[in-house]
Parts: sequence; structure tokens; C-alpha cells
Amino acid sequence: MLSLVTDNFEVLTADVDERAAEVRMEEEGVPALKVSEHLAEIKAKAVYDSLSDEEKENSIVIGADTSVILDNIIFGKPADREEAVNMLSLLSGHTHVVATGVAVFEGGKKKTFTEETRVEFNALDDYQRKLIEDYIDTGSPFDKAGGYGIQDMGALLVKGIDGDYANVVGFPVSRLARELSNMVK
Repeated sequence: MLSLVTDNFEVLTADVDERAAEVRMEEEGVPALKVSEHLAEIKAKAVYDSLSDEEKENSIVIGADTSVILDNIIFGKPADREEAVNMLSLLSGHTHVVATGVAVFEGGKKKTFTEETRVEFNALDDYQRKLIEDYIDTGSPFDKAGGYGIQDMGALLVKGIDGDYANVVGFPVSRLARELSNMVK
């Protein structure tokens, strides 16, 4: 998705214990809607700090993290079938928030933001239950926050969205492009 903004990028991973960071934030009372932004900042800073001074001068480091939130509860990636069924069933018939936190480090400057998109799932009727079971059979839910991807068969679970579709896919490219244009002149 970043290639929509630039084709000159490299993907680097941060050595960050996200789960420990989430637990610490929960203990500190960080609101669920801000957790992904803090995680994005932790990841981007870890990569930024690993760069040489020259690389820091000539690079823009972008970190991102996406959370699915219902009733102030963050739905992570389901660990097994039972958790996936439970998660997708709980989301059904409700509107949840997909919050993607983004952190940008550039030339000693830092910018963070959270993009929020509201997603409404279809009611939990017999058809939705069958869709959930069939979707879990694909294996797709296990590597996705909230247990679904709107860009694959998970779209069948969704009644509608209010906000940025790309954000639900996992990265708010339109907002990032605007923020970068304001940072880099």
C-alpha cells in the first residue's frame, strides 16, 4: 500500500515486544483508541534508533499498527478456531472501530496520528454463522487484528463502513500522504 505514496522504500522490522507494551499501556490507562498509535511510535523509534546518523538524515521512518476495538476492548489476532468464532460472533451485529496508529520520524521531527474507521458487521443470524465458519476454514483470520480482512472473504461479514477503506485493510495511505506533504517541504 505504501507504493501508492512512493516506490522508494524498504521494509524493516522492529524488535519490539508488542504484547508487553500493550500490557504496560493497559496498566497505565492508555485509551484503547490510542494503543495502536503508541505501538506505531515504539516500532518506528526502534527502527529509527537503529539507523546511522547519515541514514537518519536521509530517511523517513514510518511505523504503523492496527487495532480492532469494540466497547473499548482491543481484538487482536485470534489464536485458534474457538477464539476466531468468538471474536467474529461478538463483532456481528455491532459497529466497531478500526484504529490505525502511524508514527513518522523524519530529520529529527516526529509526527503521530490515529486514523479511525467505523465498520458495521451484519447481524449474527444463521447465514452470518455459516459465513464465519467458512471464513475460518480459509485460515485467513489468524493473522489479522479482529480476525478478519475486509479485502478478502471477510468482506462478506461486513454490512458497511464509515471512513477510510484502506485503513481497514491496514494502512491509511491517503492520510499518510497528506501528513508527509506537511512534514517534508
